[in-house]
Amino acid sequence: MAQDRFYATGKRKSAIAKVWLTPGTGKVIVNKMTPEDYFGGTFKIHKLDKPFKVTDTFENFDVMATLLGGGKSAQVDALTHGISRALLEVNIDNRATLKKSGLLTRDPRMKERKKYGQKGARAKFQFSKR
Repeated sequence: MAQDRFYATGKRKSAIAKVWLTPGTGKVIVNKMTPEDYFGGTFKIHKLDKPFKVTDTFENFDVMATLLGGGKSAQVDALTHGISRALLEVNIDNRATLKKSGLLTRDPRMKERKKYGQKGARAKFQFSKR
């Protein structure tokens, strides 16, 4: 029996995207809203199409995603990562194309912690000689 739903998670900074792909017409739902409503306009939404365009599956799947944590920019990147991993579940032959485009690589950059005795992660308190 062929699977009708494909699940994957994507991450970026502290944002987590739980993504479900179902065969359909290319409809995208993010936290029960359209991406335009959720992200406010066309802010980085063009990134969501990249995994589909790279694998020639544009408008073949509907995307239903739940986003948690992080900011809007990190959430878009987490969603793109999740879609890429879900497309890998659909067809393992997509791996080489997605890997070459850098869509399967999780971005490891995280916020650097604030250090004690300093104003921030790198910034020091103002120094006075006298």
